[in-house]
Amino acid sequence: MARLITLLAVLGALAVLVVGAAGWWAWHQLDRPGPASEAVVAQVDPGVPLARIARSLERQGVLSNALLFEWYGRVTGLAGQVRAGEYRFPPDSTPREVMERLVRGEVLLHALTIVEGWTFRQMRAALKAHPAVELTVDVLDGEAVMARLGRPGMAPEGWFLPETYRFPRGTSDLRLMELAHAAMEEALETAWSLRHDDLPLSSPYEALILASIIEKETALPEERKQIAGVFTRRLDQGMRLQTDPTVIYGLGPEFEGRLRRVHLRTDTPYNTYTRHGLPPTPIALPGSASLLASTQPGDGKALYFVATARPDGSHYFSETLAEHNRAVQRYLETLRARRNEE
Repeated sequence: MARLITLLAVLGALAVLVVGAAGWWAWHQLDRPGPASEAVVAQVDPGVPLARIARSLERQGVLSNALLFEWYGRVTGLAGQVRAGEYRFPPDSTPREVMERLVRGEVLLHALTIVEGWTFRQMRAALKAHPAVELTVDVLDGEAVMARLGRPGMAPEGWFLPETYRFPRGTSDLRLMELAHAAMEEALETAWSLRHDDLPLSSPYEALILASIIEKETALPEERKQIAGVFTRRLDQGMRLQTDPTVIYGLGPEFEGRLRRVHLRTDTPYNTYTRHGLPPTPIALPGSASLLASTQPGDGKALYFVATARPDGSHYFSETLAEHNRAVQRYLETLRARRNEE
């Protein structure tokens, strides 16, 4: 009997040692790098049990032992805290790092850049082409989209701030437009609060319209306030703005890329050669810098500007029509010389 008791005690001790050794081995395996030599992108769907997630990650090379990973999740209680989403696991991720990423919900973020000067139509095309965006309102027209954003009756042009937006896969086009619209409202409010006292604009919306024209006229940061100054002085003096980008916008999709005299004489609500004041809506999506320029125009006396035809896209500013006409002539001569060299 004594021998039996001793044998059982020895076996029990050995069992404890084996279990302890197995636990020690398993625990340390959690900190060993996984088999992936490159980053792996994996999708975790809602409601999927940890066992299936583990097997899927094992097949994709993120984990080397699915059973160990499942055991770790159940022992620690982390199995019920895993969040669904698309994940990017760096190479050599350990099982513990994989679990931490899943529990924290560190999903892969995609990027969409709304470019300064894009139109609303171009922004929607970019949303539609993005593989991570869920299309929910792509069949609606612009006014219907604005109604979904809580702005019924508002024209959509200009109301979305050009920025880079990061989002998880499956984010809807409407949600991204909601973010961009809220960002524009905030940026416009800030610009309007900083406006000059003598600004010839009656509302933030007029500042948005002017900012969109500035955005289309120049890509040079140092010229934005100069161009804003020209336009505000013209508005003050009752002069027509006579800006080509508004004419082009008014011509619509049928515009073929070369502005002709007949276009300048074709009256539309956006033709600032035939009509006084600002056009009825913005003509593009202006960035924050153009918004600030529209409310803080530069000082000076210039009433005209024309491209210099230099590679930097700069403009020549003039105070008088005679000076402007000479600048236009120089511009045309430069273009002709360049064509002759080609």
